[in-house]
Amino acid sequence: MKQKASTPSGFAHATAIVETKQIGAQTRVWAFSHVQPEASIGSHCNIGENCFIENGAAIGDRVTIKNGVCIWKGVVVGNNVFIGPNATFTNDHRPRSPRSPHVENKYRDDAWLTPILLGEGCTVGANATIIGPVVLGRFCFVAAGCVVIRNVEEFELVAGNPCRRIGWVNEQGERIERQPQ
Repeated sequence: MKQKASTPSGFAHATAIVETKQIGAQTRVWAFSHVQPEASIGSHCNIGENCFIENGAAIGDRVTIKNGVCIWKGVVVGNNVFIGPNATFTNDHRPRSPRSPHVENKYRDDAWLTPILLGEGCTVGANATIIGPVVLGRFCFVAAGCVVIRNVEEFELVAGNPCRRIGWVNEQGERIERQPQ
């Protein structure tokens, strides 16, 4: 496998584009991923293949982002977060092409951005869709394929479209009877 050094004691695959200097030690960026210059990534992270990290995105320490995920401006990922393959984040509640004359005023500044915050230790399952603005609480668990259109509480387990509570999890992601105190 071709690799080139990109971070202090970390690496980026030879086909990755890592433009940011705000990247922590021992972070790995795999093939065909692109990290723009104004993105920030913490230490000990793993960014899978075919990922895109946009200017203004912020990723904490010890984060795993699996293949095919895009992290857009306005998305803040806390420490110890897991994001499953092909999870989707949307940062514009009413998207239109910024090139269209019908909405040119909308995109003159960042007022259109809808923030998404992923709390410490949360899990976002494969193919889940997170529609901002939302906050995913600490250690919550978003099931695979879930569509999140509301805030998710700490330790809450959600599934479905739209998401609904189906239980609670602990810090290890195991189902438990009631919400931890």
